[in-house]
Amino acid sequence: MEENGARDVVIIGTGPAGLTAAIYTGRANLSPLVVDGGQPGGQLMITSEIENYPGFPEGIRGPEMMGRFREQAARFGAEFAHGNVAEVDLSRSPFCVCLEDGKEILTQTLIIATGANAKWLGLPSEEKYRGRGVSACATCDAFFFKDSEVFVVGGGDTAMEEALFLTRFASKITVVHRREEFRASRIMSLRVEKNRKISLELNRVVDEILGDKQKVTGIRLKNVKTGELSEYPCDGVFVAIGHAPNSKIFEGQLDIDEYGYIETAKASTETSVQGVFACGDVQDYTYRQAVTAAGSGCMAALDAERYLESVR
Repeated sequence: MEENGARDVVIIGTGPAGLTAAIYTGRANLSPLVVDGGQPGGQLMITSEIENYPGFPEGIRGPEMMGRFREQAARFGAEFAHGNVAEVDLSRSPFCVCLEDGKEILTQTLIIATGANAKWLGLPSEEKYRGRGVSACATCDAFFFKDSEVFVVGGGDTAMEEALFLTRFASKITVVHRREEFRASRIMSLRVEKNRKISLELNRVVDEILGDKQKVTGIRLKNVKTGELSEYPCDGVFVAIGHAPNSKIFEGQLDIDEYGYIETAKASTETSVQGVFACGDVQDYTYRQAVTAAGSGCMAALDAERYLESVR
């Protein structure tokens, strides 16, 4: 339904959070409009195999899963607008969402599901072997590296967590950090240093990820003090240098923490502006999983539906 030319619900993002929100708001007869964004389907579109999402005992490819999400949302009346959002105006009611092509969309409620992108090293070889030995999520992909030798790149708590999680599967984990000391909390650093499966390569950066036509076969490190290059065989490289939430266009209009995550009320997806809700990786700095993103998309849809009922 539209009121004064405004949609009931606009959803920005088509990952698990955004499309789950579309399914729920569609079933509530709110005729959601979903803006695709720069990467329709979100991060799962570059995930080769998903084995930890309930309901798929044999696993499923990321693009196939997101295709199913999209079909289900469309079945319940969700409409899709292609392109990126250039800016939003949350100071007015209804809110205004402006696309890069100049089209303006008015909406009574806005669900932000713009996600986050893993930070990468920027090497062409990293891009080449992404999904074929290069990963940014141990929780997602560690299972594929049973009894393998892997490298983890990073020095913060995320890197420590990734390395410790990988000890459940890999036979040997090497943590690479460009400095002499980790940035991680002391307790996390100690856990890594004391683990017999984990070795350290400090004062080193990744110079190149090595591989054949199929997969990663090794890594080349550079000593930042001497410039010396060293090559090591390995089966996988996990890049753990952080995530960047896609929240820039909301700066100055919503409460956003120092890391770029949109702040939401406790046990809710409500943001600092009434009628605006955030879900998925753009506000979740803890779990960052497809299933938790989908769950928060459901929450955002229910919150938006209840908000609309309260103002009518």
